[in-house]
Amino acid sequence: MTNFIGDPLLRAFPHALKGLNRFKLADCYLTRRFAATASSIMLAFVLRRLIQATLVMVAVAFFSFMLFQYVGDPIVFLLGQDATPEQIIALRKDLGLDQPFFIQFWHFLINAVQGEFGLSLRQGAKVSRLIMERLPATLELAFVAAFFALALGIPMGVYSALKKDSVITKFFMTISLIGVSLPTFLIGILLILIFAVGLGWLPSFGRGEVVKWGTLSSGLFTVDGIKHLILPACTLAIFQLTLIMRLVRSEMLEVLRTDYIKFARARGLTNNSIYFGHALRNTLVPVITITGLQLGSLIAFAIITETVFQWPGMGLLFIQAVTFADIPVMAAYLCLIALIFVIINLIVDLLYFVVDPRLRTEGHS
Repeated sequence: MTNFIGDPLLRAFPHALKGLNRFKLADCYLTRRFAATASSIMLAFVLRRLIQATLVMVAVAFFSFMLFQYVGDPIVFLLGQDATPEQIIALRKDLGLDQPFFIQFWHFLINAVQGEFGLSLRQGAKVSRLIMERLPATLELAFVAAFFALALGIPMGVYSALKKDSVITKFFMTISLIGVSLPTFLIGILLILIFAVGLGWLPSFGRGEVVKWGTLSSGLFTVDGIKHLILPACTLAIFQLTLIMRLVRSEMLEVLRTDYIKFARARGLTNNSIYFGHALRNTLVPVITITGLQLGSLIAFAIITETVFQWPGMGLLFIQAVTFADIPVMAAYLCLIALIFVIINLIVDLLYFVVDPRLRTEGHS
């Protein structure tokens, strides 16, 4: 009896093994094909974003170039009011300003790609050198402010969502309302009045002592530099902090009402696992987008903070350029800020594509 039953099983076993091997091969093939498809989708996504970024930069370069055409005459700034017509014509020809509009714009694009925007009409130095001298100060201020906003805004938002009726949550919401309502320059002036004039704890202007490495410099490695950085960084971070806190709170409350959170509770998961393993992870998906855009805003709109605290960054340089109609500096600033926004948006899009699997699923389908 055993042989009668065992013989068919032994005869069927090799066929079953072959079928299992075919299944494994098919599974490996589908896995590799899906990975290749995901890679192709990612590549197409990146190429599409790069094309859009290029078009945006060309448009910004065009508007920056228009400054040279309609905001004063650079020849008059260079030669002065007493220049003779012969001198004006000769210099205009040397600078190529007598050529047709689109030829001038093409030369402007070529020079902009190389980082050359000519000479500053006010200081007589190369604009690229002036920008590189001021860029580290602005980036340092923006990144420290972004760190403050994220390090405080996310925990405050999570706590406000989990403890909706606590006294601390009401205090946080009141502070956030004040931070959103007050303009940046008023916040800066109030901080100077309290901590610099009243208490005398922190300096009110300048960058303090910095450490230099060639064209790069930072005040984060000296005590004096850190003291000078605290007030402007806090001023720049307060609005972003309140925005992130309110965004995290609203997203966290919305996520906690979803069905999969209810299912996680029904499975008996702990509160910490639900809050920080499931809810917070899904809450941070839109926060990544907002944070990236706000980082670009911190760099671009640090003008007011740098002016209030006389912080030697690009914003202060731009204000001085506007005051003296220094068109090359203005054009370079606009192009650089647009490039920073484009790069940050591209990085945010890629992070969003990686973090949110729905985008990859939609692209695959």
